[in-house]
Amino acid sequence: MVTIASLWLAILLSSVAVWFCSFLVWAVFPHHKSDFKPLPDEDAARKALLPQDLAPGQYNIPHLPSRNDFKKPEYIKKFAEGPNGFLTILPKGMPAMGKPLMLSFVYNLAVGVVIAYLASRTLTTSAEYLSVFRIVGTTAWLAYGAGTVYEAAWFGRPWAAIAKQLIDALFYAVVTAGFFGWLWPA
Repeated sequence: MVTIASLWLAILLSSVAVWFCSFLVWAVFPHHKSDFKPLPDEDAARKALLPQDLAPGQYNIPHLPSRNDFKKPEYIKKFAEGPNGFLTILPKGMPAMGKPLMLSFVYNLAVGVVIAYLASRTLTTSAEYLSVFRIVGTTAWLAYGAGTVYEAAWFGRPWAAIAKQLIDALFYAVVTAGFFGWLWPA
């Protein structure tokens, strides 16, 4: 029987490797540069939002106090006129990188542990590299990519950006599967 503890090195190394790969994807490779567009008049938008002193969080416009408001003429008019959207506000000041980098590594570890659990329950110690690679790779791709589809379906994220994130997730999955396959206990 394969235990999760016997997969600790695969969990750790795949987490570090995926963390490094995500750095490459977001900081070095150019394919995400077109994911965010500038506002036509950023200064005017900032001036309109600044007096509201928005706390960090998620906002929507127009905001409906309840689902029943969808039927009210004033909200129907707001949606027809636009703009309609979602806005994420971050804390003021230069973005700090330490916390997001640490949280992404913790997420990679959590994914690794869940993958180790699933793989240890479905594969034996005699499992061949390719069998481990398929199970771990599929699970990792789902873990790193599947949730992004809801961002387009419900929150209007462009499908092109989601497609790129799914490709990134496939990259992370291949790396994860490679480490698990290589370090699978014999």
